[in-house]
Amino acid sequence: MSALAPGTTAGICEDDDELRGVLRQALEREGLAVRATASGTEAVRAFAERPPDVLVLDIGLPDADGRDVCQALRARGVASPVLFLTARDALADRVSGFHAGGDDYLTKPFAIAELIVRIHALLRRAGTNASEPGDIALEPAGHAVSLGAARAELSATEYRLLAALAARRGAVLRRRELVAAAWPPGAIVHDNALDTHVARIRRKLRDVGAPEAIETVRGVGYVLR
Repeated sequence: MSALAPGTTAGICEDDDELRGVLRQALEREGLAVRATASGTEAVRAFAERPPDVLVLDIGLPDADGRDVCQALRARGVASPVLFLTARDALADRVSGFHAGGDDYLTKPFAIAELIVRIHALLRRAGTNASEPGDIALEPAGHAVSLGAARAELSATEYRLLAALAARRGAVLRRRELVAAAWPPGAIVHDNALDTHVARIRRKLRDVGAPEAIETVRGVGYVLR
């Protein structure tokens, strides 16, 4: 494996104390400076302002789904590659992880040697393809959007739609991309269902006074500007 650049950092979000300690020790032995958290709320707080070079993120967190945490970080402009850890290995679970902004997926139990190899691979191909952060903040634990003291609750589907748009501000997302990001694989989603959810999100963005707005690109999809 290639040597890491000095100062390369890793973030860990894992609620199991023993596994979190094992992961920290393994990554530190590889020369990574590690910051570790135990909940989704802590992860967003810790990694949004100071993104690590790579992030190991458990999906089954006590306060939030790790995929929602990843989306919240992407919406804040965090481009760090994300390796999801999970006990669920169904195809639908893996697919939803990638749609949420993840870059790799490792099922428990796993060998530390494999995790290390995957971390090195992610660091080699890491890029900076996330958008600039906007004014709104997404809360994965409460499925909410906030701006300052103003806060509006979102349904799980609304949260994932807004997160997908916020992660790629200024880019037009096609309808099928939004459906893939917000609904389970194989779900039958009619056009009016997507439009109805977007309309609700628009109203909630106005409620919190967000400067961003969702625009319709007729015949294509939507864009957050």
